Amino acid sequence: MLKEIRQRRSIRKYENRPIPDNILESLLRSAMQAPSARNMQPWEFVVVKDRDILRRIPDYHPYSSMVPGAGAAILVCGNAELQDEPGYIIQDCSAAVQNLLLEAVNQGLGAVWLGIFPRKERMEGMTELFSLPGNIIPVALVSVGYPAEKPGIEDRFAPEKVHYNRW
Repeated sequence: MLKEIRQRRSIRKYENRPIPDNILESLLRSAMQAPSARNMQPWEFVVVKDRDILRRIPDYHPYSSMVPGAGAAILVCGNAELQDEPGYIIQDCSAAVQNLLLEAVNQGLGAVWLGIFPRKERMEGMTELFSLPGNIIPVALVSVGYPAEKPGIEDRFAPEKVHYNRW
């Protein structure tokens, strides 16, 4: 198992350090390597480093109190114009988020995945805050920074949840 998979945890406390652009690009490159239905790659990303915008995000998402202290946040969106089958855009963007989270661990960063879709109020709030065009669906927000906390590794394997051949 990749060490990044075992080490990945939701990190909500960050050091007061900026994230270099080359590391942010590495996160985005990893996100864009995700699989997507019919290889449509419907994702779009808004990278947020502006402190004023980071401070405003909790006004639009009730569980984002850690975002103002983050080095950056990345809004992961789906482009509805690149979706020929309804529903796959969420799976595609979720795969991109998971890749981004694993690359964050690889880069020595901490991150937390904040769900936006399908919560209408969060989707509308993010659309307003970031002036998203009508065809862009906000799916998730990832808060990223240098970790100021280090939770232990947790073994989440549950054999009772595994079924072979039939239920």
